[in-house]
Amino acid sequence: MPSRKKLIIGNWKMNFNTHDASIYLHRLQEAITERRDVQVIVAPTTLTLQSLSLQVNRRKVKLAAQNFYWRDFGPYTGETSATQLRGIVDYGLVGHSERRYLFHEQEKDIRYKVQAAVRNGFKPILCVGETRAERTNKETHAVLYDQLTASLANITSDEVGNVIIAYEPVWAIGTGDNAKSSDVVKAGSVIRRTLRNLYGDKVSKDVQIVYGGSVTSSSATDYLSIPGIDGLLVGGASLQLYEFSEIIKKAHDMQK
Repeated sequence: MPSRKKLIIGNWKMNFNTHDASIYLHRLQEAITERRDVQVIVAPTTLTLQSLSLQVNRRKVKLAAQNFYWRDFGPYTGETSATQLRGIVDYGLVGHSERRYLFHEQEKDIRYKVQAAVRNGFKPILCVGETRAERTNKETHAVLYDQLTASLANITSDEVGNVIIAYEPVWAIGTGDNAKSSDVVKAGSVIRRTLRNLYGDKVSKDVQIVYGGSVTSSSATDYLSIPGIDGLLVGGASLQLYEFSEIIKKAHDMQK
């Protein structure tokens, strides 16, 4: 597969207030240079998105929403719709394991969110992955197949090119129990094979797949070296300026 732009996505989760998020973004943009071969994306809390959208240098960094509701408007107290995020973000996380397992989001919710993001002009980053129990029971293939087919059911073959797939094994997130390269290779193969069955060979090759799960600057190069892996979804390490900047630098160095 020919070399293409690497995606480095920082998920800040429920960290940084508005002031701290602004300072961090300012320092990050000072620390990195504009790269044609690496796209840096950060996902702050919803509270900070509006103000950061006025500060962000979109040639260096793009913004992603951590979450949103799939209806465009209506009586849904406390929710933020994809329509309200239009023009503020370029990406949106969908189906993150914490949304699935802590907040009990169902496949239909994830399916409608993928559709809402595409409808409102930003790219969904669809997270899929198995739990430790599912891995132990050798159900990884079935879990990935089921999550992908359910989550992508409402979009067409023309639209699926706007979706980024993030393989994030639940057992590796925040645990320090890093997935081996061989685990990621197998999962990537299942994802592309499923996409091929659903949408054809071209889509299977074109869709970008990133890996997420306890990624650090020490492990970044190994994951970025895996054929067919187009970037990283970074959690805790994205909150540390030096760590995150190093991951971005390593992604660029690999593209030379």
